[in-house]
Amino acid sequence: MNYLNQIKTLVWKDVLSEIKTKEMISSILVFALLTTVIFNFAFDPDSDTVKRVFPGIMWVAFSFAGITGLNRSFLTEKTNDCLTGLTLCTVDRGVIYLAKTTANFSFMLIMEVITVPLMFILFDYKLKGSPLLLGLIILLGTWGFISLGTFLSALAMNTRNSEILLPIILFPLIVPVLIAAVQGTGIILTGGNGLEVANWIKILLAFDVIFTAVPWLLFDYLLEV
Repeated sequence: MNYLNQIKTLVWKDVLSEIKTKEMISSILVFALLTTVIFNFAFDPDSDTVKRVFPGIMWVAFSFAGITGLNRSFLTEKTNDCLTGLTLCTVDRGVIYLAKTTANFSFMLIMEVITVPLMFILFDYKLKGSPLLLGLIILLGTWGFISLGTFLSALAMNTRNSEILLPIILFPLIVPVLIAAVQGTGIILTGGNGLEVANWIKILLAFDVIFTAVPWLLFDYLLEV
Protein backbone atom coordinates (compact mmCIF):
# COMPACT_ATOMS: atom_id res chain seq x y z
CA MET A 1 0.00 0.00 0.00
CA ASN A 2 2.86 2.38 0.78
CA TYR A 3 4.27 1.70 -2.71
CA LEU A 4 0.94 2.68 -4.30
CA ASN A 5 0.70 5.78 -2.14
CA GLN A 6 4.14 6.90 -3.29
CA ILE A 7 3.12 6.42 -6.92
CA LYS A 8 -0.11 8.34 -6.30
CA THR A 9 1.80 11.22 -4.70
CA LEU A 10 4.24 11.58 -7.60
CA VAL A 11 1.46 11.29 -10.18
CA TRP A 12 -0.47 14.02 -8.38
CA LYS A 13 2.67 16.19 -8.45
CA ASP A 14 2.80 15.87 -12.25
CA VAL A 15 -0.94 16.50 -12.57
CA LEU A 16 -0.74 19.70 -10.50
CA SER A 17 2.25 20.85 -12.52
CA GLU A 18 0.34 20.20 -15.76
CA ILE A 19 -2.76 22.01 -14.48
CA LYS A 20 -0.56 25.02 -13.75
CA THR A 21 1.39 25.07 -17.04
CA LYS A 22 -0.86 23.10 -19.46
CA GLU A 23 2.25 22.52 -21.57
CA MET A 24 2.08 18.80 -22.28
CA ILE A 25 -1.65 18.33 -22.90
CA SER A 26 -1.86 21.42 -25.09
CA SER A 27 1.15 20.40 -27.19
CA ILE A 28 0.05 16.80 -27.81
CA LEU A 29 -3.56 17.83 -28.45
CA VAL A 30 -2.60 20.49 -30.99
CA PHE A 31 -0.21 18.08 -32.71
CA ALA A 32 -2.82 15.31 -32.91
CA LEU A 33 -5.51 17.66 -34.23
CA LEU A 34 -3.12 19.18 -36.76
CA THR A 35 -2.15 15.72 -38.04
CA THR A 36 -5.82 14.73 -38.32
CA VAL A 37 -6.74 17.88 -40.24
CA ILE A 38 -3.82 17.42 -42.67
CA PHE A 39 -4.88 13.84 -43.41
CA ASN A 40 -8.47 15.02 -43.80
CA PHE A 41 -7.40 17.37 -46.58
CA ALA A 42 -5.16 14.71 -48.12
CA PHE A 43 -7.92 12.09 -48.49
CA ASP A 44 -11.46 12.36 -49.79
CA PRO A 45 -13.72 11.32 -46.88
CA ASP A 46 -16.08 9.57 -49.30
CA SER A 47 -13.39 7.39 -50.89
CA ASP A 48 -12.76 3.72 -50.11
CA THR A 49 -9.13 4.61 -49.42
CA VAL A 50 -10.11 6.28 -46.14
CA LYS A 51 -11.69 3.04 -44.91
CA ARG A 52 -8.40 1.23 -45.45
CA VAL A 53 -6.05 3.87 -44.04
CA PHE A 54 -8.18 5.22 -41.18
CA PRO A 55 -6.60 2.96 -38.51
CA GLY A 56 -3.14 4.02 -39.67
CA ILE A 57 -4.12 7.69 -39.61
CA MET A 58 -5.39 7.29 -36.06
CA TRP A 59 -2.17 5.72 -34.76
CA VAL A 60 0.11 8.05 -36.71
CA ALA A 61 -1.61 10.97 -34.97
CA PHE A 62 -1.30 9.25 -31.58
CA SER A 63 2.35 8.29 -32.09
CA PHE A 64 3.66 11.65 -33.22
CA ALA A 65 1.63 13.51 -30.62
CA GLY A 66 2.98 11.08 -28.01
CA ILE A 67 6.56 11.75 -29.09
CA THR A 68 5.93 15.46 -28.62
CA GLY A 69 4.71 14.84 -25.07
CA LEU A 70 7.45 12.38 -24.16
CA ASN A 71 10.11 14.86 -25.24
CA ARG A 72 8.74 17.24 -22.61
CA SER A 73 8.19 14.54 -20.00
CA PHE A 74 11.43 14.95 -18.07
CA LEU A 75 12.13 18.61 -18.92
CA THR A 76 10.37 19.75 -15.74
CA GLU A 77 12.39 17.26 -13.70
CA LYS A 78 15.66 18.70 -15.05
CA THR A 79 14.77 22.16 -13.77
CA ASN A 80 16.68 22.85 -10.55
CA ASP A 81 17.75 19.17 -10.52
CA CYS A 82 14.30 17.98 -9.41
CA LEU A 83 15.07 14.45 -10.60
CA THR A 84 18.13 14.38 -8.36
CA GLY A 85 15.94 15.44 -5.47
CA LEU A 86 13.50 12.62 -6.21
CA THR A 87 16.29 10.05 -6.28
CA LEU A 88 17.49 11.26 -2.87
CA CYS A 89 14.05 10.64 -1.37
CA THR A 90 13.38 7.38 0.43
CA VAL A 91 11.41 5.91 -2.46
CA ASP A 92 12.17 3.03 -4.77
CA ARG A 93 13.50 4.24 -8.13
CA GLY A 94 10.83 2.12 -9.81
CA VAL A 95 8.19 4.32 -8.18
CA ILE A 96 9.51 7.31 -10.13
CA TYR A 97 9.24 5.39 -13.40
CA LEU A 98 5.73 4.04 -12.74
CA ALA A 99 4.47 7.43 -11.58
CA LYS A 100 5.86 9.25 -14.61
CA THR A 101 4.48 6.56 -16.93
CA THR A 102 1.04 6.77 -15.32
CA ALA A 103 0.99 10.56 -15.60
CA ASN A 104 2.05 10.48 -19.26
CA PHE A 105 -0.54 7.77 -19.95
CA SER A 106 -3.26 9.92 -18.37
CA PHE A 107 -2.34 12.94 -20.49
CA MET A 108 -2.39 10.80 -23.64
CA LEU A 109 -5.83 9.44 -22.78
CA ILE A 110 -7.20 12.97 -22.40
CA MET A 111 -5.88 13.78 -25.88
CA GLU A 112 -7.35 10.58 -27.36
CA VAL A 113 -10.79 11.13 -25.79
CA ILE A 114 -10.94 14.50 -27.57
CA THR A 115 -9.28 13.45 -30.83
CA VAL A 116 -10.98 10.12 -31.64
CA PRO A 117 -14.56 11.48 -31.91
CA LEU A 118 -13.28 14.36 -34.07
CA MET A 119 -11.57 11.86 -36.38
CA PHE A 120 -14.84 9.98 -36.91
CA ILE A 121 -16.64 13.25 -37.60
CA LEU A 122 -14.04 14.71 -39.99
CA PHE A 123 -13.69 11.49 -42.00
CA ASP A 124 -17.41 10.69 -41.79
CA TYR A 125 -16.46 7.21 -40.60
CA LYS A 126 -19.00 4.82 -39.05
CA LEU A 127 -17.83 2.32 -36.45
CA LYS A 128 -19.11 -1.17 -37.26
CA GLY A 129 -17.50 -3.04 -34.36
CA SER A 130 -17.62 -2.77 -30.59
CA PRO A 131 -16.73 0.62 -29.07
CA LEU A 132 -15.53 -1.19 -25.93
CA LEU A 133 -13.08 -3.32 -27.92
CA LEU A 134 -11.85 -0.22 -29.73
CA GLY A 135 -11.31 1.46 -26.37
CA LEU A 136 -9.43 -1.59 -25.10
CA ILE A 137 -7.13 -1.61 -28.13
CA ILE A 138 -6.43 2.10 -27.70
CA LEU A 139 -5.71 1.65 -23.98
CA LEU A 140 -3.33 -1.28 -24.52
CA GLY A 141 -1.56 0.32 -27.48
CA THR A 142 -1.16 3.63 -25.67
CA TRP A 143 0.19 1.99 -22.52
CA GLY A 144 2.79 0.02 -24.50
CA PHE A 145 3.87 3.16 -26.33
CA ILE A 146 4.04 5.31 -23.19
CA SER A 147 5.69 2.72 -20.92
CA LEU A 148 8.64 2.22 -23.27
CA GLY A 149 8.66 5.85 -24.38
CA THR A 150 8.90 7.15 -20.81
CA PHE A 151 11.93 4.96 -20.11
CA LEU A 152 13.68 6.00 -23.32
CA SER A 153 12.78 9.64 -22.66
CA ALA A 154 14.66 9.41 -19.35
CA LEU A 155 17.54 7.72 -21.17
CA ALA A 156 17.75 10.50 -23.79
CA MET A 157 17.14 13.31 -21.29
CA ASN A 158 20.77 14.27 -20.73
CA THR A 159 21.85 14.09 -24.37
CA ARG A 160 22.39 17.23 -26.41
CA ASN A 161 19.75 16.41 -29.06
CA SER A 162 17.20 14.46 -27.01
CA GLU A 163 14.30 15.62 -29.23
CA ILE A 164 15.96 13.94 -32.23
CA LEU A 165 17.35 10.92 -30.39
CA LEU A 166 14.09 9.82 -28.75
CA PRO A 167 12.10 9.01 -31.93
CA ILE A 168 15.17 7.36 -33.46
CA ILE A 169 15.49 4.86 -30.62
CA LEU A 170 11.77 4.54 -29.80
CA PHE A 171 10.10 3.83 -33.13
CA PRO A 172 12.18 0.76 -34.12
CA LEU A 173 11.42 -0.82 -30.72
CA ILE A 174 7.74 0.10 -30.62
CA VAL A 175 6.92 -1.25 -34.11
CA PRO A 176 5.31 -4.51 -32.81
CA VAL A 177 2.93 -2.54 -30.59
CA LEU A 178 1.98 -0.16 -33.39
CA ILE A 179 1.42 -3.01 -35.86
CA ALA A 180 -0.79 -4.88 -33.39
CA ALA A 181 -2.70 -1.70 -32.52
CA VAL A 182 -3.30 -0.75 -36.17
CA GLN A 183 -4.35 -4.27 -37.17
CA GLY A 184 -6.64 -4.68 -34.17
CA THR A 185 -8.17 -1.25 -34.73
CA GLY A 186 -8.79 -2.02 -38.40
CA ILE A 187 -10.60 -5.28 -37.60
CA ILE A 188 -12.82 -3.60 -35.00
CA LEU A 189 -13.67 -0.63 -37.24
CA THR A 190 -14.87 -2.93 -40.02
CA GLY A 191 -16.74 -5.29 -37.70
CA GLY A 192 -14.37 -8.19 -38.37
CA ASN A 193 -13.82 -11.54 -36.69
CA GLY A 194 -13.62 -11.37 -32.89
CA LEU A 195 -11.01 -14.15 -32.78
CA GLU A 196 -8.63 -12.10 -34.89
CA VAL A 197 -9.07 -9.14 -32.54
CA ALA A 198 -8.36 -11.41 -29.57
CA ASN A 199 -5.04 -12.49 -31.11
CA TRP A 200 -3.90 -8.88 -31.52
CA ILE A 201 -5.04 -8.08 -27.98
CA LYS A 202 -2.90 -10.95 -26.67
CA ILE A 203 0.10 -9.58 -28.55
CA LEU A 204 -0.50 -6.10 -27.11
CA LEU A 205 -0.83 -7.52 -23.59
CA ALA A 206 2.43 -9.45 -23.96
CA PHE A 207 4.38 -6.41 -25.14
CA ASP A 208 2.76 -4.20 -22.50
CA VAL A 209 4.00 -6.56 -19.79
CA ILE A 210 7.51 -6.67 -21.30
CA PHE A 211 7.70 -2.91 -21.91
CA THR A 212 6.59 -2.24 -18.32
CA ALA A 213 8.57 -4.86 -16.41
CA VAL A 214 11.94 -4.41 -18.14
CA PRO A 215 12.08 -0.57 -17.83
CA TRP A 216 10.88 -0.83 -14.22
CA LEU A 217 13.75 -3.21 -13.43
CA LEU A 218 16.34 -1.14 -15.31
CA PHE A 219 15.26 2.35 -14.22
CA ASP A 220 17.42 2.29 -11.13
CA TYR A 221 20.52 1.62 -13.26
CA LEU A 222 19.47 4.26 -15.81
CA LEU A 223 19.47 6.98 -13.15
CA GLU A 224 23.01 6.04 -12.16
CA VAL A 225 24.32 6.59 -15.70
